[in-house]
Amino acid sequence: MICSLSAKAPVPAWAAGEFVSVSRSADELSIVCRETEVPDEVEWETGWRCLKFAGKLDLAMVGVLAGVTGVLAEEGACVFAMSTFQTDYLLVKKTDLGRSVTALGNAGYDVTGREDV
Repeated sequence: MICSLSAKAPVPAWAAGEFVSVSRSADELSIVCRETEVPDEVEWETGWRCLKFAGKLDLAMVGVLAGVTGVLAEEGACVFAMSTFQTDYLLVKKTDLGRSVTALGNAGYDVTGREDV
C-alpha cells in the first residue's frame, strides 16, 4: 500500500515490519508498507504487488531500472519504483501483474517471486 501523510507528520509507529519504505519531501511523507498495517484514516492507494530485483545491484550500474520500466511502460503497466542501497523494487498494480510478468519474461528478465503490498 502506498500512503501519503502531511510533510510535517512524524513517522507513525505502524510504518514498521519486514517491508516498509519511508520517504519525506517538502510536500509529503510517503510510506509504502503492507496493507494490514495502515489505519483507515490515512490517505492511501492499495492493490499493488511488489517485484524485487534479485541480488545486490552496484550503484554504478546504468540503465537497469530504465530497461525494466521501459518494458512495463510499453505494456501500459502502472509502476511505482523504490530503491534501497542494495537493490530496487517495482510496485505494479495487481491488475497489471500478469501481463507485466509476461512482458518482462519475453524481454529476457527472470521473474520468480511476488509479494502483496
